This record gives sequence, C-alpha cells and structure tokens, in this order.
Amino acid sequence: MFKECPHPDEKQRLQLSRELGLAPRQIKFWFQNRRTQMKAQHERADNSALRAENDKIRCENIAIREALKNVICPSCGGPPVTEDSYFDEHKLRMENAQLKEELDRVSSIAAKYIGRPISQLPPVQPIHVSSLDLTMGSFGGPSGLSGGPSLDLDLLPGSSSTMPNLPFQQIVLSDMDKSLMTDIAASAMEELLSLLQTNEPLWLKSSTDGRDVLNLDSYERMFPRGSSHLKNPNIRIESSRESGVVIMNGLALVDMFMDSNKWVELFPTIVSMAKSIEVISSGMLGSHSGSLQLMYEELQVLSPLVPTREFYILRYCQQIEQGLWAIVNVSYDFPQLASQCRCHRFPSGCLIQDMPNGYSKVTWVEHVEIEDRAPTHRLYQDLIHSGMAFGADRWLATLQRMCERIACLMVSGSSTRDLGGGNTSNSHRWTTLSGLNEVGVRVTLHKSTDPGQPTGVVLNAATTFWLPVSPQSVFNFFKDERTRSQWDVLSNGNAVQEVAHIANGSHPGNCISVLRAFNTSQNSMLILQESCVDNSGSLVVYCPVDLSQINVAMSGDDPSYIPLLPSGFAISPDGRPDQGGGDGASTSSSTHGNVGTRSSGSLITVAFQILVSSLPSAKLNLESVTTVNNLISTTVQQIKAALNCPSS
Repeated sequence: MFKECPHPDEKQRLQLSRELGLAPRQIKFWFQNRRTQMKAQHERADNSALRAENDKIRCENIAIREALKNVICPSCGGPPVTEDSYFDEHKLRMENAQLKEELDRVSSIAAKYIGRPISQLPPVQPIHVSSLDLTMGSFGGPSGLSGGPSLDLDLLPGSSSTMPNLPFQQIVLSDMDKSLMTDIAASAMEELLSLLQTNEPLWLKSSTDGRDVLNLDSYERMFPRGSSHLKNPNIRIESSRESGVVIMNGLALVDMFMDSNKWVELFPTIVSMAKSIEVISSGMLGSHSGSLQLMYEELQVLSPLVPTREFYILRYCQQIEQGLWAIVNVSYDFPQLASQCRCHRFPSGCLIQDMPNGYSKVTWVEHVEIEDRAPTHRLYQDLIHSGMAFGADRWLATLQRMCERIACLMVSGSSTRDLGGGNTSNSHRWTTLSGLNEVGVRVTLHKSTDPGQPTGVVLNAATTFWLPVSPQSVFNFFKDERTRSQWDVLSNGNAVQEVAHIANGSHPGNCISVLRAFNTSQNSMLILQESCVDNSGSLVVYCPVDLSQINVAMSGDDPSYIPLLPSGFAISPDGRPDQGGGDGASTSSSTHGNVGTRSSGSLITVAFQILVSSLPSAKLNLESVTTVNNLISTTVQQIKAALNCPSS
C-alpha cells in the first residue's frame, strides 16, 4: 500500500489500524518513518550516481593526459616540452599514499557511526586544521593571588582590544568529509525519530521521579556500536526525554534553532557559546528542510564549579510532513581534536509539531556520553549524575520560559534584551580566593568593549553554596522587596519599593522590575531587575541604573547601548530526592514554574561584576579583589542568617 499511497488520510489509517490491530497513531508514525527512510535511500542513490559520474570524468581526464604524453612536436618531431609537475613519479607516489591514508581514516569513522565502511569515494585532500592558540591561562595560577601586589592586564588572554582567539579550532572540510557528514546526519535522523516515537522497551519510567530513562540494553540491540567513543574507564551515559507545549509556532522555532546566534539567545542559561563553522547543505529553497551544518557549542551550568561541555556537532533539519519538523544533533569527531574531547553526543534533538492554536508540541531527547576526567564537585554530584543538569527537562523548561518571554515582550512592545550576566565559557578561567568555605570565591578578569556594557576592565567574582531550603523558597526570598535590605548592599539597609513592573511570563516570578531604595545618598539611583523561574531553576539578576537611563529606555530609544553591569543569583535544585520534609515546597513535577521539584535543598551561585578600571590598560591593585571577596562573603552570611541556616 505504501507504494500506491505514501500519504494515507485519516480514513485510510483507521482502516489499516482495524485490519492490522494497531493504534492509528502507530500507523501514522510507521508511514512517517517509512517516508523518511525512502528519502534517505533516494539521497544515497543520488550520491552514488554522482560519485560514479565523478569517477568517469576523472578517468577521461587521466586518459587525455596520457594521450598528451604521446603528442609529437610538428616542428622537430620530438616530444612536447611541459612544465606540468603533475606526472612527476615521486609526487604521484606521495599523493597516492596520502589519499589512501585519508580513505582509511574516513572509512574507519564511517564504520563507527553508521555500522559500515564507505567505499568507492573519490580521493580528496586531507583535512587541514589552523594553528589557533587555545591557551587560556588564568592570571593567578596555582598560587592564587599571592604572587604580587598588582595584576598586569596586558598579560591576560583576550585583554587586548583586538578580537580574542576563538575557543574552538577552525576546520577546513574536504569533499569526503562533507559526503560522510551527510550520511551520518541521515542515519542520526532515523535513530532520533525512533527515540522520539518509541516507548517501552526502549524507554522506561524512573522509579524515583517518573522521568523517561533510556533502557541501554534495548538501545544497544536496536543501534549496535563497536565501542565507546571516549576511551576512558570513567565513562557515564546521560539520557532523558521530555515533551511539552511551547508558545511559538513550529516554523519560528526551526528558524531560531538553525541560527547559531538565535540559538544562544533562546537558551542563554544553557548555551554559553555557539558558532556555525560551515553550512554543508542549505536545504530546500525557502525552507530549512534538508539543512545541514557543522557547529561548535559550549553548554554550561551557571556555576564556576561545573566545567563547560564542548561539542562539535552536525545539526540536521528535516520536515517530516506539513507542520512537523525534526532537528537532530550528533557529534562529529575530528582525530586532531580527540585529545580535547571529553563529551560525545549521540543522536539527540527534538520533534516539533504545529498545533491549531499557533503553539507547538515539542518532544526533546538528550543522549550523551561523558568522560569524567576530574571528579565532579560534591555539591553538584547528585544534580549532574542524575542527568538533570543537562537533561531534556532543563532544555524544554528553558525553551517554554523563553518563548513566553518573547511573546509577552512583543505584546508589550518592550525590548527583548535581557540583563545577561556572567557565564562559564572556556574563554573565562577562574582563580580561587581562599576563605568563605571549601569552595572559595572564584574571580576572573576581562576587558569589556561590547555595546551595552561599560568600557573598561571588569572583575567577575562568584561562589556557590548549598542551603537546606527548597529552591522555590529561596527564589521567593530574593524576590521579596521586604527582605531585600537583609542582603542587598545597594539598598544600604533601607527599605525597597517596586516602582515599575513588566510581566514576561505566566508565572508571577517571571518579570522585569524597577526598584527604588529609600534614604540613599544617590536619589537618582534605581535598581533594574529581571527574575525568571521554571522547573529547572531560577535567576534573579539586577544592576544599578540612573533615572536618566530608565527615561531613555521608556522613551522608545534603543536600550541596547545603555551600559549595564549585572550581578545576581542562580538557584537550582541540588538533585537529591525530597524526603518529604523541609519547608513544605511542592513536590509535583508537573507544576509549572515550581523550581526544586524532586529536591531537598538548593544550590545558589552568587555572582558580582565590578568595573575596576576604565583605562584600556591598567594595573589592578589587590584592594579591588579583597573588596569583592569581602562583599560576596558578607552577602552569603547575611543570606544564611536571614533564612535561619547554619553559617558554616
């Protein structure tokens, strides 16, 4: 029947379901998968035909060159004189050896990814990798800040006024690489669709929190692989699946997912950096379907205690049918970068289905292999090893919240710019100051020249600590103007009043506020604050602003050039199972915006940014570092005291 009618209507699907004893949804997904498989087969057949044609042209070219060897000069009757070095015997041997090495390398990669070697490919030149310097040392070194009374900013990586080195290596792709990438992406798409649309026995419900967990035995039977991509006994697998409704149509989501800049803006708390290295295929005209690109991305948890995860991935988009898209991410390993890689992403991604009301239903799958080169910090062991820190739950919760934010601010006509804040990108290296607790205060420096930030040298300082209080209660504490004077140095111990409020989500905690502290010496000083909350955690980010700057923003002028230097708090669950005690926070995982579900405590990262110099080059006195160290230490102690938590 598929040959006669590859797109059966609802009536035909119902008839088939009765005849075969299957659910109509199973019939629908079978036809979707079959159409995807047929399309992939046709693409592979087209590729084979093009390769054969390429071989034919190459043979003709060689025959013509051989014929030219026998041409006789009409003047003297001798062979023609040529300066073409192509037929030099020594160079031919070298080129053949080079091509054979390249073919063996790519065939090995192909066998690892798609279960079979690639043969009969046209010979091409090998990959070339640029010699970018990836050194990103910190200013303190192992001895912290004991090396001297000042820090020479000219010696810091990225401290010059020129563009700093990128944290990823530039890759030059050969035609063979691109052909292999196309095959890998097609195979990854087939695997992702199976992961998205199959339940038991491939996915099982966790007995602790009810989340979908991959059954690795069933997975390995369905998708056999030779061996682990990461050669280390300290290998962990993280897998998760989640689905939900998003306030944005499918086409808009696809457009944002396939643009690396929009991707960072859509997931600012997860993606610290993303860059499209090369577009392998631009897809169909006027559509992203068939689009394939090689990307580099860094994923983060908002704490200096958790290292970022780096990936070189293939991102492939395919429109399954009208109103239904699938986007797959899969790691692509370069041998030159094997020593740097500690994360490998198996086929992961999402299925986006349009809904009649203009919303979308999104089903998300994350599946990664992690090499723990160093022990995970004890504060984050439960959160990371449970898969919650980088899992599908967090991706989907962030997507839902950010789409709500975009929709609300577009309706109100407000700027969609957020307050931003520090991230844990590999371009920032932290130095630890002693004191406070076993974590200490981590500091780093960078020169700021971007619009929207003060120009000069900025000192970033952060620490993370644990509280036996639910994340929702901690978030409420930071949001409450009545308790702000207990911890905020900007209020100088005085009462604080909210003078403006813009909602940017359905949860009352998702909003932008303008606050005023009474009886301050700076009557024109206000506090601009944005708070956000979802099931994965919450943020409270704020910065001092002048009344004149607020007036500029409210008058309709472009606010992106107002210099802001935000500080604030990132709050996340600790990942430990809730034992039913604590402060009575909700434990329902389906409650929208309740942070800290399935959690008995909170992890709080407090971060401050201070402009220490407006000069393009300067020496930083240790007094500034000591000041910010004391500021964070005092703030943490005040928070613990206000929440009746032990100070140690």
